Amino acid sequence: MALTRLAHTVEVPDAYDALLLVSFGGPDGPDDVLPFLQNVTRGRGIPDARLLEVAEHYRHFGGVSPINAANRALLMGVQDDFAVAALDLPVYWGNRNWHPYLRDTVAEMARAGVRRSLAFVTSAYSSYSGCRQYQDDIAAARSAAGPDAPVVDKLRHYFNHPGFIEPSADAVRNALADLPSERRKTCLVFTAHSIPTAMAVASGPEGGLYVRQLRAAAALVAAAAAPDLAWDLVWQSRSGPPEVPWLEPDVNDHLRSLAVQGRTAVVVSPIGFVSDHVEVVWDLDTEAAATAAGLGLGFRRAATAGADPRFVAMVRELVQERITPGVDRRALGALGSSRDYCPVGCCPAPVRRPVPPN
Repeated sequence: MALTRLAHTVEVPDAYDALLLVSFGGPDGPDDVLPFLQNVTRGRGIPDARLLEVAEHYRHFGGVSPINAANRALLMGVQDDFAVAALDLPVYWGNRNWHPYLRDTVAEMARAGVRRSLAFVTSAYSSYSGCRQYQDDIAAARSAAGPDAPVVDKLRHYFNHPGFIEPSADAVRNALADLPSERRKTCLVFTAHSIPTAMAVASGPEGGLYVRQLRAAAALVAAAAAPDLAWDLVWQSRSGPPEVPWLEPDVNDHLRSLAVQGRTAVVVSPIGFVSDHVEVVWDLDTEAAATAAGLGLGFRRAATAGADPRFVAMVRELVQERITPGVDRRALGALGSSRDYCPVGCCPAPVRRPVPPN
């Protein structure tokens, strides 16, 4: 899916002639749900019963994932922002697991004569599933497109960019303001998608880059939004077999712990997500909210960055820093600006255990 080339703008250097938005994808209706989930879990040996269980989460929302509307809004925002900045790049969109598929989009780019593209991935962090797998997907799509496929270079991680941190901090402030509770007994809880522990530590020491970057982002948001409140980073949306260790604690278990500690209210910020997914609107807005209600905890969920103008402008900034020498690379906190290119072998794929025969 390509957006129209912008008119009356200044051409960018020959090095890049497009931007590719790469995302996870999601179903657009009830008939899409099971095929989509089969795409997501292919080769992982997930039992059919588990797929049917997860399918019910999607059907609770009419079979439509909010990620698609979020990506369309982001695309339109980027198009408008590029026009204001006189940045002449067509914008394409391709997904890992649903239409528009990445392989189809890269083939479209090749037919349109795109030779070299930057890629913005809707995952802010380092991990196999959040970075390396997308790079593998891009490589596979290029291979399928043949010799005319464009080169595609992924933009850097942006977990600590002000364009992500500032909207997230404002969302926490708004959620706190909407919470009728004693502030001193309120706790901030930041959540991210749990991954296998082995996958997390494979990307480096101290729990790996994924955990370190998430803690850094959460600390930046907490310091900006509510420096007087205690905060924790916990996990959600685990999907693996129980015998395989994943990052813990789960958000629901953590809410129970907070209630035992005497906390009376909680604001949950899904800092691991840049926009709403079913994992956000089901696992947090539905399941975690129900857990909090059963415990007598006040509960508010902070919004994701989505298509906030600062997040949209961040996309342009990430492009400009790659095409214009000397442009400032904005990043907050001690971890600083991420590298442009991932080293060979970083964030390796998890070792899949063989699926037993039926």
